[in-house]
Amino acid sequence: MIEKYRNNIIRLKGQVASACRNAGRDPLEVTIVAATKYTDAEGVRMISELGIDNFGENRADELLSKKANVESKAVWHFIGHLQSRKARDVVPEVDYIHSIDSLKILEEIGKQAGRCGKVQDVLAEVNISGEETKYGLNPDNMIDFITKAEKVENTRLIGLMTMAPYTGDMELIRGLFKQLRQLKDRISGLGITGHFSELSMGMSNDFMAAIEEGATMIRIGSSIFK
Repeated sequence: MIEKYRNNIIRLKGQVASACRNAGRDPLEVTIVAATKYTDAEGVRMISELGIDNFGENRADELLSKKANVESKAVWHFIGHLQSRKARDVVPEVDYIHSIDSLKILEEIGKQAGRCGKVQDVLAEVNISGEETKYGLNPDNMIDFITKAEKVENTRLIGLMTMAPYTGDMELIRGLFKQLRQLKDRISGLGITGHFSELSMGMSNDFMAAIEEGATMIRIGSSIFK
């Protein structure tokens, strides 16, 4: 199994490098976050041995069990919808939370971060496609949200995250990724926050388009583990 993972990672890194060349970017600007929902703790350990240091999990209980099996050098991202009651479990264990979609959950994260003496890096999840079935903030409300979010103690809002629609229309997806980058650039230009540089977008089926449109974090599951 580890050889399969090794080959998958080599291929993935080649595709990342190709997308970066197309966009005139440095591959070091793009962090590969291995989405661990497709594997168990042993799979995470093998991927770590192959040089992947960033892991993303979308369930609190799974994150805790998988993290315990990986060396402390690993960087953990919570990439799923976070319920307020789970913040107590997640905040002490992760470096990044990608899925902030309300001031309420951000305030709870700030409270839990204060309890464990840290400042929690977070990304605001934007429903850029406007799909009713998706979580995320309305793009039209982002300026107001970020102005309020900047006042929440023990948190640091560092960028935006989105999930593209499940469609084969790559031009549609690319257009949505471009809109998120433009939104991030517009927010950065307002000077509301001084540390707003991350764009978490792109998964196994669309990460090359995401990179070409400015992604700094890509969340990759099946391209690694299947």
